[in-house]
Amino acid sequence: MRLVKKITLALSLGAALISSSALAQQQFVNVLTGGQSGVYYPLGVALSQIYAKSIPNARSTAQVTKASAENLNLLQAGRGELALALADSVSDAWKGDAEAGFKTKLDKLRGLSATYNNYIQIVANADSGIKTVADLKGKRISVGAAKSGTELNARAILKAAGLSYADLGKVEYLPFGESVELMKNRQLDATLQSAGLGVASIRDLATAIKIVVVPVPADVVAKVGDAAYQPAVIPANTYAGQTADIATAAIPNFLVTHSGVSDELAYQMAKTMYDNLDTLYAAHNAAKAIKRENAIKGMPVPLHPGAERYYKEVGLIK
Repeated sequence: MRLVKKITLALSLGAALISSSALAQQQFVNVLTGGQSGVYYPLGVALSQIYAKSIPNARSTAQVTKASAENLNLLQAGRGELALALADSVSDAWKGDAEAGFKTKLDKLRGLSATYNNYIQIVANADSGIKTVADLKGKRISVGAAKSGTELNARAILKAAGLSYADLGKVEYLPFGESVELMKNRQLDATLQSAGLGVASIRDLATAIKIVVVPVPADVVAKVGDAAYQPAVIPANTYAGQTADIATAAIPNFLVTHSGVSDELAYQMAKTMYDNLDTLYAAHNAAKAIKRENAIKGMPVPLHPGAERYYKEVGLIK
């Protein structure tokens, strides 16, 4: 009996060690995205699927958030492993810009990769009479969730055009989907959305009502005074009823992680993403701008050592 008990105990201890070892090896990858009507969410879901399939012992999820600013604060707190965020938000977070929603310098942020550009897309109801940024004066507009990357972009563009929120008739701080619903119901005249081209919310709006895509001229973009903002074009027919190219501003998006993420996991996140670009491209048309050769261009924070190892491996960093 004693021998049986010893064997049973040994087997139990062995099973416990195997179980604890398996748990120790399990890697959590929480991808912080944005609202479900934007581009961050489908890309985050695609990334989480790539990681769950390709990274050993990975348990990966995509979390709906208020996007850039919230994502970066969550990363600093260790409540996520990867996040999408706009370049100016990442820069503000690294500096600790309180007005942008960062009470202190977010010193744990580390870069993983550049992705695609956001485009400032100001869309008005055709019946509102809005044709220029100046025409927004006295009108009802949604500028994105408070302190989101979109809202920070809205402040910058309006200021560059000589406007403030006080000049507007009404300001709503709403996510893309809610903004569109209010426009459909004639409760808003316009919405400013900072997103990839062909964003679902504006495509939905353009099929429901007649819209005008309002240009942001290059001279206004230049007055923003931030290198992250570059003149760009929304190509004709991006949305129903938009028959001409529209001048606007573009701002790069980045994938950001934090210093608490292991070098091996950061390496795997970068490598498996670029090994599975077809999955990202299928998730949203905007993702087709993601190219490995652009991965470290304009990175506002230090590159994670794990990501750096991958870029050295593929010859992007000498």
